[in-house]
Amino acid sequence: AAAAMNEQSGEADCIGKPATEPQGWLESCKVMLDVYVKRDPAATSRLEVLLCSPGLHAVVWHSLCHSLWNGGLRVIARFLAYLARLLTGVEIHPQAKIGRRLFIDHGYGVVIGATAVIGDDVSIYQGVTLGGVTQTEEGKRHPTIGDCVIIGAGAAVLGPIEIGSRARIGSNAVVVKSVPERATAVGVPARIIKSDDAKKAGAEDARFAAYAVSSSDDQGGTVTCVDLQKLSERIAKLEKRQKGK
Repeated sequence: AAAAMNEQSGEADCIGKPATEPQGWLESCKVMLDVYVKRDPAATSRLEVLLCSPGLHAVVWHSLCHSLWNGGLRVIARFLAYLARLLTGVEIHPQAKIGRRLFIDHGYGVVIGATAVIGDDVSIYQGVTLGGVTQTEEGKRHPTIGDCVIIGAGAAVLGPIEIGSRARIGSNAVVVKSVPERATAVGVPARIIKSDDAKKAGAEDARFAAYAVSSSDDQGGTVTCVDLQKLSERIAKLEKRQKGK
């Protein structure tokens, strides 16, 4: 029963993932197009995705740039990556390692750093940054993203941290610590609001959520603009009282 539940969960989290890995270049292209059709409600056909999806175009460009980078043609790789950014609005460093079937929706403003590693069947939305927190240290500076992760619009995942498989990062979250598998992280700085045990995860909790947080997620404790305004007023009163002493 647990195995069946996990299989159902995997299908929901990794919508568009093929039951078996495609054989050959042409079959892989068809699967990739199908992933974009299934994950983007606005997409109506493979042809539309092929012609009009900047996220898909960015992934294709990166495949070329990454091959050139690994072949030692690094200046050419960087230049082509620069052209790809101009054409797609997505900036991916040629050194970054990207898994199969990466889905980038809308794409504009996405930045993926040099030492970032992205697993299979990951979904990324506009304005996402996979960045570093230092400019001086060498080695791993950017995050590692597990399989089937969903990263909502505007989120920033910073530093050499790990995001576990099937985790969700809410829109505009700032993540500076590792997130466990199947957890949901929201806020600034991000905190875990839900972490399901893999054996207990059901289809309801595992269903695909386009911007990483579904309506059923517990939002308790989320800081709102009203909370920040009240906090600011409280600080002002305390400062005024302190000056009066």
